[in-house]
Amino acid sequence: MKMLKNVMLINAISSGATGLGLAVFPKIVAGLFETTATMPFIEVGIFLIAFAALVFSVSRGNPVNVRAVRLVIVLDTLWVVGSAAIVLFQLFPISILGYVFIGAVAIWVAAMAYLQSAGLRQISVSR
Repeated sequence: MKMLKNVMLINAISSGATGLGLAVFPKIVAGLFETTATMPFIEVGIFLIAFAALVFSVSRGNPVNVRAVRLVIVLDTLWVVGSAAIVLFQLFPISILGYVFIGAVAIWVAAMAYLQSAGLRQISVSR
């Protein structure tokens, strides 16, 4: 259970930090993406801050709430699928660097989902 809680804590911290960066510095991020639209970055930032609060809360549960962990894994997986679609189909007029950032974050989120799933399997095996 410790591995799962640690991975979820890392997920919460990385999601919260990313969300805070997007919400507080949208003009800088928009510049890197070569767009003038800042509102999408603010909105995604706010979502990530709320998501981070959820993941942090779930990570502190004792015992861990298996259904809540599954919800986090589903949300992470949806993030990866959405990001893959954005990158593969180049859905927005943004820079190559912007697509690289989206892809890199998707890889990180996929790793979090995988590690959370592995942690969940460890719990169910030990029960």
